[in-house]
Amino acid sequence: MANEDNGHGLKEVLVTFQRCLTDNQEVLLDPYLEGWKGLVRFLNTMGAIFSFISKDVVAKIQIMEDFRNGEQKDDYISLQSMVNYELSNNLVDLKERGDHPASGCRTILRLHRALHWLQLFLEGMRTSDSDSRTSVLCTDAYNASLANYHPWIIRKATTMAFYTLPSRDAFLENMNVGSHEEAVEMLGEALPYICKVYDVTQVLYAQHNILDLP
Repeated sequence: MANEDNGHGLKEVLVTFQRCLTDNQEVLLDPYLEGWKGLVRFLNTMGAIFSFISKDVVAKIQIMEDFRNGEQKDDYISLQSMVNYELSNNLVDLKERGDHPASGCRTILRLHRALHWLQLFLEGMRTSDSDSRTSVLCTDAYNASLANYHPWIIRKATTMAFYTLPSRDAFLENMNVGSHEEAVEMLGEALPYICKVYDVTQVLYAQHNILDLP
């Protein structure tokens, strides 16, 4: 029964991202981090191949939780309040790594990029044919997102590792949501929540010219 939770868990995780957005389209940090914790649990069920991403994500989540529990926690309720607070107080390294390598803006940007990869990968799983190769779907998603920010040696090792991924059908079974069709249907229902959070974050960062923080 232990595995029963994986799929339902993934759906709950994706739906957690629905709770991120307020009526004013602000992204609340607590459900955002909660959603990421669930994504890490999901990635870890897929084997050690994703550990290079999940370890980094866990470290980033911890940084953000420290902000949420710190003296300025009210300034970190939403991404919007965080960006306004850090930029107006010169707490972000805009041009080069300096005194604020772990600013909230930079930390969330790294999570944001990883979220894009995961979104593209799961969307590829949802829309592909049953004989599609997971390794190709994952590599395509990686090349369109995270690879742009990784040095060559990491890109090489990562794409090599993707070749060990199980087949698409095995991957969908791993989600434990039921049949392949039900897994695809669940992704169709839940992925738009992640897409929406990603899009709002992308626009916010673009408005403030902080999409390329060092």
